[in-house]
Amino acid sequence: MDNILKLIEERHSTRASFDPTKPVAKENIKKIIEAARWSPTAHNMQNFEIIIIDAKKVLETIALVKSNPSEKFIRENFQQLSSTEDELKKKKVGILGTQFPPSWRDASKLDSAVKDLRPSSLSYTIKDSPSVLIVLYDSRKRAPASEGDVLGFLSLGCVMQNMWLMSESLGIGFQIMSVFSSQAIAHKLKQMLTIPNYMEIAFAIRLGYPATQTKYLRVRRDIDDFTHHNVFGDKGIY
Repeated sequence: MDNILKLIEERHSTRASFDPTKPVAKENIKKIIEAARWSPTAHNMQNFEIIIIDAKKVLETIALVKSNPSEKFIRENFQQLSSTEDELKKKKVGILGTQFPPSWRDASKLDSAVKDLRPSSLSYTIKDSPSVLIVLYDSRKRAPASEGDVLGFLSLGCVMQNMWLMSESLGIGFQIMSVFSSQAIAHKLKQMLTIPNYMEIAFAIRLGYPATQTKYLRVRRDIDDFTHHNVFGDKGIY
Protein backbone atom coordinates (compact mmCIF):
# COMPACT_ATOMS: atom_id res chain seq x y z
CA MET A 1 0.00 0.00 0.00
CA ASP A 2 2.82 2.41 0.86
CA ASN A 3 4.46 1.66 -2.51
CA ILE A 4 1.26 2.57 -4.36
CA LEU A 5 0.94 5.85 -2.45
CA LYS A 6 4.61 6.66 -3.10
CA LEU A 7 4.10 6.05 -6.82
CA ILE A 8 1.04 8.34 -6.82
CA GLU A 9 2.96 11.05 -4.97
CA GLU A 10 5.93 10.87 -7.36
CA ARG A 11 3.83 10.93 -10.55
CA HIS A 12 4.49 14.18 -12.38
CA SER A 13 4.37 15.84 -15.78
CA THR A 14 7.73 15.72 -17.57
CA ARG A 15 8.05 19.04 -19.39
CA ALA A 16 11.72 18.76 -20.34
CA SER A 17 12.84 17.79 -23.85
CA PHE A 18 13.31 14.06 -24.39
CA ASP A 19 16.43 12.37 -25.70
CA PRO A 20 15.48 11.41 -29.28
CA THR A 21 18.30 8.83 -29.40
CA LYS A 22 16.85 6.85 -26.49
CA PRO A 23 13.63 5.15 -27.61
CA VAL A 24 11.07 3.67 -25.26
CA ALA A 25 11.33 -0.12 -25.48
CA LYS A 26 8.35 -1.85 -27.10
CA GLU A 27 7.88 -4.08 -24.08
CA ASN A 28 7.49 -0.97 -21.90
CA ILE A 29 5.04 0.59 -24.34
CA LYS A 30 3.07 -2.66 -24.12
CA LYS A 31 3.01 -2.44 -20.32
CA ILE A 32 1.64 1.10 -20.53
CA ILE A 33 -1.03 -0.05 -22.98
CA GLU A 34 -1.83 -3.02 -20.74
CA ALA A 35 -2.42 -0.58 -17.87
CA ALA A 36 -4.85 1.30 -20.12
CA ARG A 37 -6.59 -1.97 -20.99
CA TRP A 38 -7.45 -2.59 -17.34
CA SER A 39 -8.73 0.92 -16.64
CA PRO A 40 -12.20 1.18 -15.08
CA THR A 41 -14.70 2.54 -17.60
CA ALA A 42 -18.41 3.33 -17.31
CA HIS A 43 -20.48 0.17 -17.92
CA ASN A 44 -17.21 -1.45 -19.01
CA MET A 45 -17.68 0.27 -22.38
CA GLN A 46 -13.91 0.54 -22.95
CA ASN A 47 -14.68 3.38 -25.35
CA PHE A 48 -11.14 4.24 -26.35
CA GLU A 49 -8.59 3.49 -29.06
CA ILE A 50 -4.87 4.29 -28.88
CA ILE A 51 -2.56 5.16 -31.77
CA ILE A 52 1.09 4.39 -30.96
CA ILE A 53 3.43 6.58 -33.00
CA ASP A 54 7.15 5.86 -32.96
CA ALA A 55 8.14 6.20 -36.63
CA LYS A 56 10.51 9.15 -36.91
CA LYS A 57 9.04 10.28 -40.23
CA VAL A 58 5.50 10.36 -38.84
CA LEU A 59 6.62 12.23 -35.73
CA GLU A 60 8.46 14.79 -37.86
CA THR A 61 5.34 15.31 -39.98
CA ILE A 62 3.17 15.81 -36.90
CA ALA A 63 5.71 18.28 -35.49
CA LEU A 64 5.13 20.52 -38.53
CA VAL A 65 1.39 20.90 -37.85
CA LYS A 66 0.60 24.52 -36.96
CA SER A 67 -2.22 26.21 -35.10
CA ASN A 68 -2.95 29.48 -33.33
CA PRO A 69 -2.44 29.51 -29.54
CA SER A 70 -5.74 29.71 -27.67
CA GLU A 71 -6.70 33.14 -26.35
CA LYS A 72 -9.08 31.42 -23.92
CA PHE A 73 -6.25 29.27 -22.59
CA ILE A 74 -3.93 32.25 -22.06
CA ARG A 75 -6.55 34.25 -20.14
CA GLU A 76 -7.85 31.37 -18.01
CA ASN A 77 -4.36 29.98 -17.43
CA PHE A 78 -3.33 33.34 -15.97
CA GLN A 79 -5.80 32.84 -13.11
CA GLN A 80 -3.95 29.68 -12.03
CA LEU A 81 -0.44 31.14 -11.96
CA SER A 82 1.83 32.05 -9.07
CA SER A 83 4.76 34.38 -9.69
CA THR A 84 7.04 32.91 -7.00
CA GLU A 85 7.55 29.57 -5.28
CA ASP A 86 6.56 31.11 -1.94
CA GLU A 87 3.26 32.27 -3.42
CA LEU A 88 2.60 28.82 -4.86
CA LYS A 89 3.39 27.13 -1.54
CA LYS A 90 0.93 29.44 0.19
CA LYS A 91 -1.84 28.89 -2.36
CA LYS A 92 -1.28 25.10 -2.49
CA VAL A 93 -3.02 25.02 -5.90
CA GLY A 94 -2.10 26.09 -9.43
CA ILE A 95 1.28 26.22 -11.11
CA LEU A 96 4.41 28.34 -11.22
CA GLY A 97 4.19 30.97 -13.94
CA THR A 98 7.89 30.93 -14.89
CA GLN A 99 7.29 28.14 -17.41
CA PHE A 100 5.24 30.55 -19.58
CA PRO A 101 6.29 33.64 -21.60
CA PRO A 102 6.55 36.80 -19.46
CA SER A 103 3.63 38.45 -21.27
CA TRP A 104 1.36 35.52 -20.34
CA ARG A 105 1.94 36.09 -16.62
CA ASP A 106 1.56 39.86 -16.47
CA ALA A 107 -2.03 41.10 -16.23
CA SER A 108 -1.10 44.42 -17.84
CA LYS A 109 0.33 42.63 -20.91
CA LEU A 110 -2.33 39.97 -21.53
CA ASP A 111 -4.26 42.01 -24.10
CA SER A 112 -1.15 42.71 -26.16
CA ALA A 113 -0.01 39.09 -25.80
CA VAL A 114 -3.32 37.89 -27.22
CA LYS A 115 -3.18 40.47 -30.01
CA ASP A 116 0.31 39.34 -31.01
CA LEU A 117 -0.51 35.63 -31.18
CA ARG A 118 1.00 33.87 -34.18
CA PRO A 119 0.63 30.30 -35.46
CA SER A 120 3.09 27.87 -33.91
CA SER A 121 4.00 24.28 -34.71
CA LEU A 122 3.75 21.18 -32.55
CA SER A 123 7.53 20.77 -32.66
CA TYR A 124 7.90 22.64 -29.37
CA THR A 125 5.12 20.60 -27.76
CA ILE A 126 6.55 17.25 -28.85
CA LYS A 127 10.14 18.23 -27.94
CA ASP A 128 11.98 15.36 -29.66
CA SER A 129 9.71 12.68 -28.20
CA PRO A 130 10.63 9.20 -29.49
CA SER A 131 7.04 8.02 -28.90
CA VAL A 132 3.63 9.65 -28.89
CA LEU A 133 0.33 8.03 -27.91
CA ILE A 134 -2.95 9.49 -29.18
CA VAL A 135 -6.05 8.44 -27.22
CA LEU A 136 -9.30 8.46 -29.18
CA TYR A 137 -12.94 7.85 -28.29
CA ASP A 138 -16.00 7.02 -30.40
CA SER A 139 -18.25 10.10 -30.39
CA ARG A 140 -21.24 7.96 -31.45
CA LYS A 141 -21.30 6.23 -28.08
CA ARG A 142 -21.93 7.42 -24.55
CA ALA A 143 -22.36 5.93 -21.10
CA PRO A 144 -26.08 5.23 -20.46
CA ALA A 145 -28.07 8.19 -19.07
CA SER A 146 -24.91 10.28 -18.75
CA GLU A 147 -25.69 13.84 -19.81
CA GLY A 148 -22.85 15.15 -21.95
CA ASP A 149 -21.23 11.72 -21.46
CA VAL A 150 -19.66 12.88 -18.19
CA LEU A 151 -19.11 9.26 -17.16
CA GLY A 152 -17.43 8.53 -20.48
CA PHE A 153 -14.95 11.37 -19.99
CA LEU A 154 -14.30 10.26 -16.41
CA SER A 155 -13.44 6.87 -17.89
CA LEU A 156 -10.90 8.47 -20.22
CA GLY A 157 -9.38 10.11 -17.14
CA CYS A 158 -8.98 6.66 -15.60
CA VAL A 159 -7.21 5.49 -18.75
CA MET A 160 -4.87 8.46 -18.48
CA GLN A 161 -4.10 7.83 -14.81
CA ASN A 162 -3.40 4.12 -15.30
CA MET A 163 -0.95 4.80 -18.11
CA TRP A 164 0.69 7.62 -16.18
CA LEU A 165 1.28 5.52 -13.08
CA MET A 166 2.68 2.65 -15.13
CA SER A 167 5.05 5.05 -16.91
CA GLU A 168 6.16 6.47 -13.57
CA SER A 169 6.87 2.98 -12.25
CA LEU A 170 9.02 2.28 -15.33
CA GLY A 171 10.97 5.55 -15.03
CA ILE A 172 9.55 6.84 -18.34
CA GLY A 173 8.79 10.55 -18.75
CA PHE A 174 5.13 11.28 -19.44
CA GLN A 175 3.33 14.48 -20.42
CA ILE A 176 -0.24 15.11 -21.55
CA MET A 177 -0.57 17.22 -24.70
CA SER A 178 -4.12 18.57 -24.56
CA VAL A 179 -3.49 20.80 -27.59
CA PHE A 180 -3.91 17.70 -29.78
CA SER A 181 -7.65 17.74 -29.05
CA SER A 182 -8.13 21.31 -30.29
CA GLN A 183 -10.44 21.41 -33.29
CA ALA A 184 -7.92 22.82 -35.75
CA ILE A 185 -5.14 20.37 -34.89
CA ALA A 186 -7.48 17.39 -34.55
CA HIS A 187 -8.83 18.04 -38.05
CA LYS A 188 -5.32 17.96 -39.55
CA LEU A 189 -4.27 14.89 -37.56
CA LYS A 190 -7.39 12.97 -38.57
CA GLN A 191 -6.47 13.43 -42.22
CA MET A 192 -2.82 12.67 -41.64
CA LEU A 193 -3.40 9.52 -39.56
CA THR A 194 -6.57 8.32 -41.38
CA ILE A 195 -8.68 8.66 -38.23
CA PRO A 196 -12.42 8.22 -38.98
CA ASN A 197 -14.58 11.34 -38.56
CA TYR A 198 -16.63 9.76 -35.76
CA MET A 199 -13.50 9.22 -33.67
CA GLU A 200 -12.42 12.19 -31.54
CA ILE A 201 -9.04 12.89 -29.97
CA ALA A 202 -9.31 12.92 -26.17
CA PHE A 203 -5.65 13.74 -25.52
CA ALA A 204 -2.15 12.80 -26.58
CA ILE A 205 0.88 11.74 -24.56
CA ARG A 206 4.57 12.26 -25.15
CA LEU A 207 6.79 9.50 -23.79
CA GLY A 208 10.53 9.36 -23.43
CA TYR A 209 13.58 9.90 -21.27
CA PRO A 210 14.44 13.52 -20.31
CA ALA A 211 17.55 14.94 -21.95
CA THR A 212 18.04 17.01 -18.77
CA GLN A 213 16.71 16.52 -15.27
CA THR A 214 14.51 19.35 -14.07
CA LYS A 215 12.85 19.69 -10.68
CA TYR A 216 9.42 21.30 -10.41
CA LEU A 217 7.76 22.55 -7.26
CA ARG A 218 4.65 20.41 -6.72
CA VAL A 219 2.03 21.49 -4.21
CA ARG A 220 -1.14 19.95 -2.83
CA ARG A 221 -3.78 21.07 -0.35
CA ASP A 222 -3.65 19.54 3.12
CA ILE A 223 -6.23 16.82 3.80
CA ASP A 224 -8.13 19.04 6.22
CA ASP A 225 -8.45 21.67 3.50
CA PHE A 226 -10.83 19.56 1.44
CA THR A 227 -12.35 16.88 3.70
CA HIS A 228 -15.56 17.16 5.73
CA HIS A 229 -16.79 14.86 8.51
CA ASN A 230 -20.34 13.55 8.01
CA VAL A 231 -21.66 16.98 6.97
CA PHE A 232 -20.14 19.70 4.80
CA GLY A 233 -18.19 22.18 6.91
CA ASP A 234 -17.32 19.85 9.81
CA LYS A 235 -13.54 19.82 9.55
CA GLY A 236 -10.51 18.34 11.22
CA ILE A 237 -11.15 14.58 11.42
CA TYR A 238 -7.62 13.91 10.13
